[in-house]
Amino acid sequence: MSSEPPPLAPAQPPTQQPSGGLLEAPRNTARSPSPLRDNVVPSPLPTRRTRTFSATVRASQGPVYKGVCKCFCRSKGHGFITPADGGPDIFLHISDVEGEYVPVEGDEVTYKMCSIPPKNEKLQAVEVVITHLAPGTKHETWSGHVVSS
Repeated sequence: MSSEPPPLAPAQPPTQQPSGGLLEAPRNTARSPSPLRDNVVPSPLPTRRTRTFSATVRASQGPVYKGVCKCFCRSKGHGFITPADGGPDIFLHISDVEGEYVPVEGDEVTYKMCSIPPKNEKLQAVEVVITHLAPGTKHETWSGHVVSS
């Protein structure tokens, strides 16, 4: 008796279905393990919850800036502020809005700034407070009540 393993059978070629279509040979559907499979991918947006304590302290000790809300989408949870002194727009996350109203375009706001990781090249508005509601617009509270200003 030889200790050689038996020869492998050749792969099965596609076979004909009665209707004339081709059947494929069975495939191996086993997948390699992935650390993100069955887990929720973390959001890349920096929030109050994911900000480090040191970044929060640095932002709270910084100066207060003024600006106007350029846009804000409640369903997406973010928007932008146009600084009063000019410059590029500042990112605004829903978790950093203080007060009872959802910001809308034209609202005057005060805010402090914090850098956005990982490269810390862009800035984010934190501790955002609406100082003046935009006249002639409908404002919504976080609970859903609509108020006309």
